[in-house]
Amino acid sequence: MANKRLLKRTINMICEDLLAECMAASLYGTNKDSAEALLYSTLMLQSDYICRISHPEPGMPAKTYYKTLRENFVAQASEIIDQLNTL
Repeated sequence: MANKRLLKRTINMICEDLLAECMAASLYGTNKDSAEALLYSTLMLQSDYICRISHPEPGMPAKTYYKTLRENFVAQASEIIDQLNTL
């Protein structure tokens, strides 16, 4: 990790792409309710992880904290992508 700013930009960029896909799915898909639920979960994902970057856990080594943070974000983003693919 280079710095917090780069990590925040990366999370924002990934979430923007996910939001665009969710919007397209809600506009053109048949299951609008689940697409809107994915839209909401993407917004919550972005908000949660940006907040967690700004306020790390006290007492935990920074390198370990940010490594697990990235791994958890990738796992949750992949879960949203899988749900989008099933729409």
